[in-house]
Amino acid sequence: MAQENGTRNQDIDYEALSRSLTEITAKSQELVQEFLQQEQSTHHVAMEDAAQMAQLFQQLSARVMADPARLMQVQMSFWQDYMSLMQNVALRFWGLESEPVAQPAKGDRRFQHQHWEDHPFFDFVKQSYLLAADHTHAVVRDVEGLDDQTKKKVDFYTRAFIDAMAPSNFVATNPEVLEKTVETGGQNLLQGLSNLLDDLKRGRGRLDIKMTDYDAFEVGTNLATTPGQVVYQNELMQLIQYEPTTAEVHKRPLLLVPAWINKYYIMDLNSEKSMVKWLVDQGHSVFIISWRNPDESLAEKRFEDYMLEGPVTAMDVVQEITGSDEMNLVGYCLGGTLSACTLAWLAARGDRRIQAATFLTCMLDFEYPGELEVFLDEEQIATLERRMSRQGYLEGRYMSTTFNMLRANDLIWSFFVNNYLKGDEPFPFDLLYWNSDSTNMPAKMHSFYLRNMYQRNLLKEPGALELAGEAIDLGRVDIPAYFMSAKEDHIAPWKSTIRGPRLLSGPTRYVLGGSGHIAGVINPPHKNKYGYWTNTAKTVDQDEWLAGAEAHEGSWWNDWGQWLAGHGGESVAARKVGSKKHAPIEPAPGSYVRHGVLYGD
Repeated sequence: MAQENGTRNQDIDYEALSRSLTEITAKSQELVQEFLQQEQSTHHVAMEDAAQMAQLFQQLSARVMADPARLMQVQMSFWQDYMSLMQNVALRFWGLESEPVAQPAKGDRRFQHQHWEDHPFFDFVKQSYLLAADHTHAVVRDVEGLDDQTKKKVDFYTRAFIDAMAPSNFVATNPEVLEKTVETGGQNLLQGLSNLLDDLKRGRGRLDIKMTDYDAFEVGTNLATTPGQVVYQNELMQLIQYEPTTAEVHKRPLLLVPAWINKYYIMDLNSEKSMVKWLVDQGHSVFIISWRNPDESLAEKRFEDYMLEGPVTAMDVVQEITGSDEMNLVGYCLGGTLSACTLAWLAARGDRRIQAATFLTCMLDFEYPGELEVFLDEEQIATLERRMSRQGYLEGRYMSTTFNMLRANDLIWSFFVNNYLKGDEPFPFDLLYWNSDSTNMPAKMHSFYLRNMYQRNLLKEPGALELAGEAIDLGRVDIPAYFMSAKEDHIAPWKSTIRGPRLLSGPTRYVLGGSGHIAGVINPPHKNKYGYWTNTAKTVDQDEWLAGAEAHEGSWWNDWGQWLAGHGGESVAARKVGSKKHAPIEPAPGSYVRHGVLYGD
């Protein structure tokens, strides 16, 4: 790289570079002072968190040292690979071709710059890191004597450490950053420090990495723009009814129940990606719940309150406005779990207004929760409950950070390099704007959800849960149900979601889409992306199900649209928005959706 840049060295303004470094020093002092001031009043890493982490790796160290022969074997293996790498480097410096000892995984975007491949020094740094990472994983993966939960936690946090130590995350070992530092006279680093300070201020001392251009989006202007009206509201939610675009609609209206971890408008991003608009254009009367972002005043709200004041109340309003005593339900993620509880509660009371239900990337059986499991043992839930008890809710930023850690290279370190080392501003991206628009979790509700769903997995057990005076038995739900999961979902893994249909007693259809938890679901047909698989077999074995599945091109929405139409009932004249009893309160997207971290709350 030095040879390639040699012809440009004479153009470097070393005086300007020196000034930039002086400014960087001053900005760094400002950054440290700001951080220390925030830490004086806010404890972002609880002592119990640090103690648990230390204890975790003490157990690992003890188990590793208990088998010195195995440790020596791994060390020898690493030494042999490293010697091969050194030989590889020597050959390259002599101008000879040689096969790499270690290669990044397919799709690893950290090492895309050409110098990671064609420059001997950076190729050596890259391969050294990959070798060390592989052998560290081997030590953790093969250690004996740890229980499964501890082993999963050690593996997760080891991978987090390895990701953090990637050479792409440091100025001196990232060729792209070095090039930009020379080209800009260090201004990229100065701008990066300024970006870092802004993110700390916005996060009130916690690093809140900016993932997109927040000024490029506004809810109601270029997000959540499908025409409609808020027709009802209570403490927990606003109910939006959308204006019809067809002369006739299906008799059975659709009630959409999104998760309350983020805002509802993931289902109404813009005219090109809006599931809501697509459903309206398909001739459905569409209603959606927009959950409130709770504060300390809602600390006592329970899971059953979300059910009663959410979908149960919404059903009453939908029935009054449309005059239909039959409707269909759509639940997304946590909203799907709540929808299943609601259906079981209704079944216990003999209420048959819901005629068909859709569950989007939703877990009903929590036996295999994926990597989220590392955050859900007794110690960590108890720590979380103590955190929530101090203010009555769990901050949305905390939940957002947890989910981002599951894909740290894509959702943390790529932005760290772009924003702080390269000094660039992130690109406008509506999905990442929504992802940053997190919401809080009321203490009582969230504790119930974590303990009874994730930790104890009681929802799958008939009668093990009681909500609002009724025993919850999913086996009493005998209506047609459509399950959609995503093949690369790291939040609701399809190893878990495939177990949902067997818990209901009605006819079910299970469809597997491509991509992940968000992009896999929000996949409009005109994009013709990802594809999907269908299989009528009732097996819960992933390999068996996929081997017997039929592959389809395009979006799973096409399949779902046919299924919905078949359960939508006869055609009736399009309905007006609202009624005398439930007159429109304000235009969609309503006011509840505008409360949160991106709006200065």
